[in-house]
Amino acid sequence: MFKLDSERQLEETFRPKDRTLFERPPQVVLPALVRDYLAWSHPAGGRVYLVFAVPGGVPTGIVFDGNGGAGPTVPAMCDWCHCHSIGSGVSMLTAQLNARRRVGVSVCSDLSCQQKLEDEANRGGYSARPGLEKLVARMGRFASEALKIDLFRT
Repeated sequence: MFKLDSERQLEETFRPKDRTLFERPPQVVLPALVRDYLAWSHPAGGRVYLVFAVPGGVPTGIVFDGNGGAGPTVPAMCDWCHCHSIGSGVSMLTAQLNARRRVGVSVCSDLSCQQKLEDEANRGGYSARPGLEKLVARMGRFASEALKIDLFRT
């Protein structure tokens, strides 16, 4: 859990090269207390924003570009929450590693993993907390290993 006090603090969670792409989420009122992560899509489409914090880490933002999904009849599984979807529910989101390279991950197109895990837990009668902790850990692993982001800013 982490707190975002201002738009400036929210923007500073992103890497300097991503800040030019930053668009404030219209539905979020600041200050905001964020339990697991915050995700929103650009109103015109094409971009998805993610801010999360691993345990002991600082809030970290990633700007993703989306490709629109697999298509209407192709089933896919999210690499982060492991929920299945058909069509554009799961797509390859990519983020800039450097000026010449992008890296991607096949995840829920709108990063609605939290809602899906909570719905599944409610239907099954168990706690979503272990799944959500694994979800944030997978986000952190992608940011750290694929994007080379220091999640602790040491």
